[in-house]
Amino acid sequence: MSSPIDLSGVFPAMCTPFDEDERIDYETLQQDAQRLEAAGVDGLVPVGSTGESATLTHDEHVRVVEAVIEAVDDVPVIAGTGSNNTREALELSERAAEAGADGLLLISPYYNKPEQRGLIEHYRTIADAVDLPQIVYNVPSRTGRNIDPDTAVELASHENIAGFKAASGDLGQIGEIAERTTDEDFAVLSGDDALTLPTISVGGTGTISVAANIEPERTCAMVGAALDGDYERAQQLHHELGPLFRELFVETNPIPVKEAMQIRGYGPARMRSPLTRLADEYRDDLEAVLADLERDSAAVADAAEGDR
Repeated sequence: MSSPIDLSGVFPAMCTPFDEDERIDYETLQQDAQRLEAAGVDGLVPVGSTGESATLTHDEHVRVVEAVIEAVDDVPVIAGTGSNNTREALELSERAAEAGADGLLLISPYYNKPEQRGLIEHYRTIADAVDLPQIVYNVPSRTGRNIDPDTAVELASHENIAGFKAASGDLGQIGEIAERTTDEDFAVLSGDDALTLPTISVGGTGTISVAANIEPERTCAMVGAALDGDYERAQQLHHELGPLFRELFVETNPIPVKEAMQIRGYGPARMRSPLTRLADEYRDDLEAVLADLERDSAAVADAAEGDR
């Protein structure tokens, strides 16, 4: 049985920075991992959809995982290793395990749209072969197939399947999965920033977050407050972050978040084709939201300094 990891809290879905020749900028990647760890996140998730895994070679994929592991001291690294080809997902999972990953995030097979029995076989094949905690990732808007609650509950009984990343937008379904897995060592994580607080309210344990790349401290504070039962504080922070949540999804992820990373000085906004830079019509609004959040942070810091 795999060693457990605590799947509660905030796990940024990391971006993969590219230089002007579209090569991976490993130095910036490692600096970003260290910035997020210092901000207090509970783990890091490289090479998922936010990390543009679809346009990385397998060797690049593994090297990104290795680079993030090398950069951090204490936080677990959960590597995205999913594919619509079970053999390919298994190979990526085995290589990530050899690289030292603490866990795996596996998007459900996309495009070929397997039936629920095929999803169960896919996930069990990998969980049987790779002795690491694994998170099932449901994002039907990208895959074309929903993972039904019955399927999620059946998978939760496997000792190596430790969690479920919920990005269906269906809070009723998310709550049902949390409800029906309370007797399992199984975490339900939000995969949609705007639904993180509601997900925790129905039994979720945290978030694999895009927004945490930009506002890690605020996201951690919101999730921490919710997990502690302080919903008044959590709601306040949710509302502060709400404009950012919306701006980060005006175009396909990770286009807006990479633009935000560049505005904040955290990394370049370059994408690998066929993704493109954020359209000009959205940039002013994104800059305004980021400026508002910076002013709010500065005001809080000034107030805290005045109280000393």
